[in-house]
Amino acid sequence: MFTIEHEFDATVVTLVDEGRGALQEDVTITAFEDCVTVEQLDPRTDRVQKITLSLAQLHELGAALDLPEGVYRIGPPR
Repeated sequence: MFTIEHEFDATVVTLVDEGRGALQEDVTITAFEDCVTVEQLDPRTDRVQKITLSLAQLHELGAALDLPEGVYRIGPPR
């Protein structure tokens, strides 16, 4: 299950683990104009862990999900 909320400056998607067996904490993905953050509560430390991806990193992650093992570059070298 997941939810989508549109806020003033971001879109927030929350993924809820409803599978069988050991369930993980909810994952919150917040898409801003210039980056995307991914957050999840770490129950061992009771702290929220957060990573920030640039839009280029997010684009590459999306492409990587459909590619076989290897090293790739999307677009011209920087």
